[in-house]
Amino acid sequence: MPVSPEIERRARRAVLENALEHDGEARTGPVLARLLAGDAGLRAHAEELRTAVAAMVAELEGLPVGELADRLDRLGGPEARAPRPKRAEGPELPELPGAEPGKVVLRLAPFPSGGLHIGNGRMLFVNQQYRERYRGRLLLVFDDTVGSEEKRVETEFFEMILGDLDLAGVRPDAVLYKSDRISSHYPWARRVIEKGGAYVCRCPAELLRENRLHGLACPERAQVPGETLVEWEKMLDGSYAPGAAVLRLRTDLADPDPAFRDRVLFRISDLDHPRVGHRYRVWPLLEFSWAVDDVELGVTHVLRGKDLVMEDRMERYLWDLLGVQGPPFLHWGILRIREAKVSKSKSYAEVKSGLYDGWADPRTWSLRSLDRRGIAMEALREFTLSFGLSLADIEVPAETLYAENRKRLDASTVRRSFVAEPVRVEVDGYPFDLAETTLANHPDRPELGRRAVTAGPEFLLARTDLVVHAGHEVRLKDLVNVRLPADIPASGGSMRATFTSRPNQRLPRLQWVGARDAVPVDVLEIDGSHRRGVGEGALRAARPREIFQFERYGFVRVDADVSPGDEPVRVVFGHA
Repeated sequence: MPVSPEIERRARRAVLENALEHDGEARTGPVLARLLAGDAGLRAHAEELRTAVAAMVAELEGLPVGELADRLDRLGGPEARAPRPKRAEGPELPELPGAEPGKVVLRLAPFPSGGLHIGNGRMLFVNQQYRERYRGRLLLVFDDTVGSEEKRVETEFFEMILGDLDLAGVRPDAVLYKSDRISSHYPWARRVIEKGGAYVCRCPAELLRENRLHGLACPERAQVPGETLVEWEKMLDGSYAPGAAVLRLRTDLADPDPAFRDRVLFRISDLDHPRVGHRYRVWPLLEFSWAVDDVELGVTHVLRGKDLVMEDRMERYLWDLLGVQGPPFLHWGILRIREAKVSKSKSYAEVKSGLYDGWADPRTWSLRSLDRRGIAMEALREFTLSFGLSLADIEVPAETLYAENRKRLDASTVRRSFVAEPVRVEVDGYPFDLAETTLANHPDRPELGRRAVTAGPEFLLARTDLVVHAGHEVRLKDLVNVRLPADIPASGGSMRATFTSRPNQRLPRLQWVGARDAVPVDVLEIDGSHRRGVGEGALRAARPREIFQFERYGFVRVDADVSPGDEPVRVVFGHA
């Protein structure tokens, strides 16, 4: 999206205002958050806007405060001001058809093969929002049919999903298990058979695929209900081995969608189920099971993604066949986070192999990983609900979620100094009275206090900063100005710089940590890599799960198993 003149003007004003609020130093993240919060229409173009804002920030770096104020005045009147952050207002969720307050029953239906991830956010928060609106009930029904060799039900995921729901603030009114209800599906199967709606099929898989593709009937399709009931009993009593027979729905072989032609309703499995063992050999597929349970459990509305329209069609077909009234369906389109490559099966494999650091590894994009990074579930909820129930497939950058989270963190999160890949720099002529100083815990919140830090004459500075500014005068942020040498050590080693002056000048600003009290820090990045560096001594008192903003780096959260005094201090990167 090319940035329009009007958006560019608003962005430039926001950058200048931010710079004046922070002693001449604008910050891209908060500016972007302000713009996105004030205009929800910009969210789909957050990456392009971020690039434009970052260029404006770089352009203003080092300018005197007076010059910044003059530029702001020249932009015009207050009508052009970028709106201050407020709650993002997205599309209002539509009313549920026929819904009565106090009588709405909704359901969540996760398959227990892994933890809940960012892609499940719509399922969680849309259902929760409607439950709250109508003072209804929300059922958690584990879709724990027997699965397959590739996709197994595992006991640990029942408790994990319950924990994920608790983390998200979604507390179901009842918890049910599909595996407890298998026998209740058999009478429904018999009714379908008696209506002539199903037959037992023993065709080889390859022949079946060919027949369905070309709209051809298999020999068993000619069964009359009495014959099918005999074959059905054989499935139940163990006469057929797994894969030898299935109960198949009789639909139109000329249906335009080959996938809807004679779909499977029940199959045979000898897999050991973690809750019911080998109690059942004949298992319903999810489409049939929900046609039963949505009625028997009293579900009044089914809310789910539009990728499940085949399931809708199957349920309606069965209800019509049996003369049953089922609930209506409401759908939403696919919502993707551009940077989030979500695959539960891949995450499962990587967690089991030990490559990932459990289900809270940032690469899983699970709810637990987001929480570990310091991303509030309320931010995820607001982000998710802001898209309403649009049927359009949407892909947005992660920055859209980060902007929502930043609004919750920026005003109250204390700042700390961190330097990655540090190089020791001794400053010749450094003022002795600045061997120790105090820094504000927050640039805009004096009530959050200040903290004492050790400063020069020895500092730890980031190698990348030193390489970029070699031979130039720079400002050690909030402290003094120094001139760097032209030669930077290739690796390790140390170097000497020269003190030049104290006043804040139009110079590049470098983050620093006083060498005498530095503490080692390990940052777990979103891609699973570790960035090692040093932080100021105050980090020795960091508490588990405490959130900091590492200045000029981003928001981080202390890992849950870190104790005050541990070295290195282990934190997880959230976002800039």
